[in-house]
Amino acid sequence: MTKILVVDDSTVQKLVITRVLDKLDVEYVEAKNGKEGVEQALKHRPDLILMDIIMPDCNGFQAIRMLQRHDETKDVPVIVVSTKSLNVDKIWAKRQGAADYIVKPIDEAELIEKIKKHLP
Repeated sequence: MTKILVVDDSTVQKLVITRVLDKLDVEYVEAKNGKEGVEQALKHRPDLILMDIIMPDCNGFQAIRMLQRHDETKDVPVIVVSTKSLNVDKIWAKRQGAADYIVKPIDEAELIEKIKKHLP
């Protein structure tokens, strides 16, 4: 079964995302910050990661860079899901290794489309 890691410090945003994932019939794991996200990615080996940017302890950009350093996770696509809507943030995310970018509030159809686009 397809496994997706959801990394976001907002319980509400994780709930919004996981409700969409339930419709896709995928397994998911959650993390509350970038550091925990990297740990969960190494432990569970997800097929895709949905990553917020603004989080305590370790932000999403830092987490993406950490994931890029591990052979086990460097090829896992990361879709950034963030309130940061400026083009500079989208460009920076891609430079860090993100495969795609979605601006919150989440549009369900867009999220589904991008998940399907980046799954193997």
